[in-house]
Amino acid sequence: MNLLQITSLLIVLAGAFGAVNYLFLKLPAAIGILAVALAASLATMALDAVVPGFAIDDQLRLLVSEIDFSQALLEGMLGLLLFAGALHVKLEDLAGQWRVVALMATIGVGLSTVIIGTGFSWLTGMPFLVALVFGVIVTPTDPVAVLGVLRAARLSRSLETKIAGESLFNDGVGYVVFLVLVGLAFAQGGGHGGGAEADLADAALLFAQEALGGAVLGTALGWLTFRVMRRIDDPSLEVLLTLGLAFGGYELAIALHVSAPIMAVVAGLLIGHTGPKGGMSVATRAHVDSFWSLIDEILNAVLFLLIGIEVFAVVFSEGILLAGAAAIVLALVARFVAVALPIYALSPFRGFSPGVIPIMTWGGLKGGISVALALSLPDSEWKPLILGATYMIVVFSIIVQGLTVGNLARHLGREPELDLDP
Repeated sequence: MNLLQITSLLIVLAGAFGAVNYLFLKLPAAIGILAVALAASLATMALDAVVPGFAIDDQLRLLVSEIDFSQALLEGMLGLLLFAGALHVKLEDLAGQWRVVALMATIGVGLSTVIIGTGFSWLTGMPFLVALVFGVIVTPTDPVAVLGVLRAARLSRSLETKIAGESLFNDGVGYVVFLVLVGLAFAQGGGHGGGAEADLADAALLFAQEALGGAVLGTALGWLTFRVMRRIDDPSLEVLLTLGLAFGGYELAIALHVSAPIMAVVAGLLIGHTGPKGGMSVATRAHVDSFWSLIDEILNAVLFLLIGIEVFAVVFSEGILLAGAAAIVLALVARFVAVALPIYALSPFRGFSPGVIPIMTWGGLKGGISVALALSLPDSEWKPLILGATYMIVVFSIIVQGLTVGNLARHLGREPELDLDP
């Protein structure tokens, strides 16, 4: 199948599964599409196992193999999703929560990676560096599916900002750390011969280049786009300019070897902040918001559909199932530590409601970026285990945590959250 045929099929399936969910399951849209897609995939696999001559399973497996999920997300959808998410986060709100967001997106990512990697290495015998790669794969959070549920629970704006802001930035930071660790873990013995010290120096340089370069590029492109938009009063053209910024900026970041996710987040935050302050008219702002909300919803529908059907690309065995179940527990423990330590560190300087830690721990959903990173790994003896465990964590996170975090939030988040930041 060519690209147009595959795209058409995915959109048709996303619409069909979304309709099934709306009419019968009535789950949150993205979670419902994932649940229906996963149920249909598992049912097909079960029929293949019990019905002689059932060939649809093999055909679907072949179709899934034609879809480069990793490339489609990391080099296509991710930039648009991050830009859309950042566009709707108010920079003023984020500035009030910057300490929490910064600690969770940096130290929190590091803590989670080390905890998961150490535990998974001990459980499975996986080499420590490879286990750290697994740790950073399942560390980034993706609260897109649950933000609507959290808003319905009428939480304080500061808590929503923490979850959204942390997710936007830990996706970018996690991706950079992933690139560094993959270079260390899968290039052993085949590098420059300079030893571990040279490897660490190269890793530090790569991290600085990717992270800082992405932020600088996002700021520059966002500012240039804003300067052009303020001279124009044409809603359709200005929407096109933001689309060009998201698409072109992401591809430029990849070409320049800087972090494309961080570029998209910074550019989206800048346009979302400066646009209403002189870059867009009221009509243009409405057009831009509506356009990017629609893009966000469509891409998330397709993304969660892809997660559901990617089960065909995963090999499950008893050992992988046991390791995946243990990894779910590890991921939750690591998430708790990554949330709790920054909160406790900042507690002497500002107040938090008692529900912040459990809500942010249980609400730290994993998503498509984790599956995409696992699929992008070089072939090795450990890749099937990493992919299987990652897939189990993502599905558990989205379906179990995603469907229950609203009740937890309503139970713990009724009291207004204290916010003592100046």
